[in-house]
Amino acid sequence: MNKNILDPVWIETQLRDVRWQTGSLSSDGTNCVQVAFLDQGIVALRDSKNPEKAPHLFTDAEYDAFTGGVERGALRRS
Repeated sequence: MNKNILDPVWIETQLRDVRWQTGSLSSDGTNCVQVAFLDQGIVALRDSKNPEKAPHLFTDAEYDAFTGGVERGALRRS
């Protein structure tokens, strides 16, 4: 799936009723990253403080690479 050619109407429809997940370390669901798994292998990521802003969209492979980098510590500041 090429996320760059997704129909904006499809994206809007997918995001309308999506269930956003919050990390288990967040005590109140604010000040955190939220994720939603859409159809067609698309993953949406947003900031809980700004839910009205458009989320970042990733393919499953991109999301796996991102979370893998986080788990390995590859995304830490030096």
